[in-house]
Amino acid sequence: MYLPPEWPPEVRPPSVPDWELSATTWLLDALPPDYRQHEVLRRHPIALVSMASYHVNAAVEAARTGYRKAAVDLKGHLPPHAVEAVLDVYRHEGPRLVRLARSIEVVGQALRGELFTATLRGQGRRRGPAPS
Repeated sequence: MYLPPEWPPEVRPPSVPDWELSATTWLLDALPPDYRQHEVLRRHPIALVSMASYHVNAAVEAARTGYRKAAVDLKGHLPPHAVEAVLDVYRHEGPRLVRLARSIEVVGQALRGELFTATLRGQGRRRGPAPS
C-alpha cells in the first residue's frame, strides 16, 4: 500500500488492522492535553481530525503573524540577540506546524476511506473511497 510522504511514522498504515487506534493517539498528541478528556473524540476520529486540523491551522497562522510582528513587538523589551532567537523559534516551528497540518490532512483522508496512489513524479494522489 502506498502512503504519501506526509504520512506520520507514528501512525500505522491503513492496511493494518486497528490502525485507527494509532491515528487517534497521534491526533490527540497534536492537540492540547485537555482534549483527551472528551470521549467523543476517541469514538469518532473524523471529529478528532476536524478539531486537530482547525487547531493546527490556527497555530500556523499564529506563527506567521508572530514572525511578522516579533521584531517590532519585542524591540526595546529584549536585546537584539534574544529577538533573533525568538525569530529562530518561529523559523523552526512554522514549517513543523505546516508539515503537521499536512499530515493531519492525509490521515483524515485515510480515515474517510480514501486511497493513495503514487504518480510518476513520486507525488501521492487521492484515488477516492476504498471499495467496500
